[in-house]
Amino acid sequence: MTRVDVGRSPAFRFEGGREGVLLVHGLGRGADEMRQLGKGLNRAGFTVVGIELAGHGGTEDELLASGWRDWYASVEAAADELRGQVDRVFVAGSSMGALLALRLAAVQPAWVAGVGVFGVTFRYDGWSAGWAARISFMLPLFKRLGIGRHRRLLQGPPQGFREDRLRDQFGRTALPGAVGVADRSGDSWHALAETVELARDVRRRLPAVTAPCFIAHALDDEIASTGNADLVARHVRGPVEMLLLADSYHMITVDRERRMLIERSADFFDRIAREARASRVAA
Repeated sequence: MTRVDVGRSPAFRFEGGREGVLLVHGLGRGADEMRQLGKGLNRAGFTVVGIELAGHGGTEDELLASGWRDWYASVEAAADELRGQVDRVFVAGSSMGALLALRLAAVQPAWVAGVGVFGVTFRYDGWSAGWAARISFMLPLFKRLGIGRHRRLLQGPPQGFREDRLRDQFGRTALPGAVGVADRSGDSWHALAETVELARDVRRRLPAVTAPCFIAHALDDEIASTGNADLVARHVRGPVEMLLLADSYHMITVDRERRMLIERSADFFDRIAREARASRVAA
């Protein structure tokens, strides 16, 4: 696989206090799905960085030339830079980005004070997934055999949004060089194959996650059932707080209950930071 550049500038940065939050978007999307969350966390006093993962934000060929190790390298590089600028780093991701956030907490535990796990997707087993859930485990094999490079698992409505207006505003945007409106409605088999491999890697590493985890998931998530959130809660070794959202679909960072997600995330991270400061003073 061709290695791609992981040293991109942040997609957005909001200056705040000495507590930093790194935000990680999902597969085939961009940092805009994390921007409102970032602004809300910044209003709560955090310095916030939203990154664009390697291979994303360009052509479909650029995405397909990248893989999950490149995406993770983007996260680790951004976290390493941010931790030199703040006292503590929290990391939060959406969907596939939540897998990357968990991997960072497992691989670099000394770097991560807490994790936001939003709509985490180990399995495509939501109510709209249909046959995709049954073949996803085969996608890495298809990729190794060169099958289906430009085939897609298509997504019809609701495409992650309970709110129609938000679907129109934040829905999947075609990559430059892509061909037509149909390309906005699904993910390449080969890109999804990378997420399957990533999920397998992260699942094995969950017991190495000792940082506190704030797990938020939509009860009616059409892409990934709440079983994905339960998997994290059962296997990480750090403290867990769970938020189940009743009026959202998969894209909880921008769907109807985003304000609740922002408030609860800010409160969770702030409590961890205050406890860490108190412990340091006592020591």
